Amino acid sequence: MDQNRSHGKHVRYLRAPLTLAIMLAPLAAQAYVGPGAGLSLLGALWGVIAAIGAALLFVVLWPLRRMMQRRRETAERQSRPDDTAPGAEPHDRSKSSHHS
Repeated sequence: MDQNRSHGKHVRYLRAPLTLAIMLAPLAAQAYVGPGAGLSLLGALWGVIAAIGAALLFVVLWPLRRMMQRRRETAERQSRPDDTAPGAEPHDRSKSSHHS
């Protein structure tokens, strides 16, 4: 009788894992996915992947673009004469309207 109790105890410990394994075991799917649905799914998947890739690329390239823009602005400032303000046209004395 003591052997029956120990045997029942072992079965009780195996019951939960066996039940879980049976529930998670793959069974044959009784469904058909046509080529149109499959291509639609792949198209949507590629769209999502492309959108995520473009967003990541934009985030990575943003600091590089800003750095290049700052270098260009610095080079323009250094090549411009000091008496010319940014956006202002240089003063041309021949066009002055000093008519009296």
